[in-house]
Amino acid sequence: MPSAKPKDSKTPEGLRARKRRQTRERISKAAMTLFLERGFEATTVDDIATLADVSKRGFFDYFPTKEDVVAAWQDEFSERLATAVAARPAKEPMTKVVEEALTATILGAVSPQSLAIGQLIHTTPALRARDQLKYAKLEQKLADALTARAKGKADPLRIRLLAMTAIGALRVASQVWSVDQLGKRPEVMVRKIAHSLWAALREFGDAGSES
Repeated sequence: MPSAKPKDSKTPEGLRARKRRQTRERISKAAMTLFLERGFEATTVDDIATLADVSKRGFFDYFPTKEDVVAAWQDEFSERLATAVAARPAKEPMTKVVEEALTATILGAVSPQSLAIGQLIHTTPALRARDQLKYAKLEQKLADALTARAKGKADPLRIRLLAMTAIGALRVASQVWSVDQLGKRPEVMVRKIAHSLWAALREFGDAGSES
């Protein structure tokens, strides 16, 4: 008896999902292009919808606000970070995993456009206020990735503290260093974040043991 004909993998649901993804990406690309050309405040939802070839209602089907377009762009970074954590060698110490994963993710994200968007965020009050939420999401994503990697063999509290301090160092660095500094020497600057963090933790530990 002949085997049944395999079903076509391109189901209607899959096709719809792909079209939605492509539309979302088109809207995001149009928005980022206009934000960088005109500024965030000067760009309207109508402008974005026109460039993306969707209706204004179509824009709101994918993004509740203009700020959400930028937030979605930032969320891609956390997904890449989690992937980088999972890709590190199995027996690598957690601190090394965090340093290498953060370095690889940041270096992979550094581009003229990403640096320009970073500058836009820092100079736009509405985006700057929303930007702080990014670090909370990053901390949770990193903690989840490290927990999955540990497979129950590490103290959850230590994992959470490591994620919190690493992302906290990244946030402080973003406030202290300029976009130009990161653009000119990205790996040097990222490594400096890690080295400063580990050195500070050692110093705090020594000070605590002496008290």
